[in-house]
Amino acid sequence: MSIELRPLAPADLPAVVELNNAAYPAVPIFDLRQMADLVSHTTQAVVAVRDGTVLGFLIAIGPDSAYDSENYVYFTERAETAGTRCLYVDRIVLAEEARGAGLGRRLYETVFALAEEKGLGEVTCEVNIEPPNPESLAFHARMGFERVGEQSTKGGAFVVALLAAPVGTTP
Repeated sequence: MSIELRPLAPADLPAVVELNNAAYPAVPIFDLRQMADLVSHTTQAVVAVRDGTVLGFLIAIGPDSAYDSENYVYFTERAETAGTRCLYVDRIVLAEEARGAGLGRRLYETVFALAEEKGLGEVTCEVNIEPPNPESLAFHARMGFERVGEQSTKGGAFVVALLAAPVGTTP
């Protein structure tokens, strides 16, 4: 059976939390309450499902949200000076068995399409460089993302590359 992309539903949250936490340290560990709070800020939350099993998800937050993530704040401030608004990908997580089959690209295609529909100029995200996440950096480079900054987060526990890709130019 093929993999279906659909909006994240409240019933998906336990599976999303499980996938999220299995991906640590690439993404922070969250409990159900924290994930529900994050999802409450989203402009787009998509799950990839095969045979009723969530294999991946992507959470994106648009401009003008009250979301207070250090990385979202960076991109919000950058947008004010650069004059381009963005759709921020807070996280994308795939189950181990779903990697390498184009699913990450499919999830990002939904984000770029929404950004274009909303007239936004960029899609932004961050990827850990400490601890290193070279696979994610390579994936994002293939998707057209370029490094626009770097910052220490979570009280110095992580260093992230801040990435942006213009809307309308996704490979």
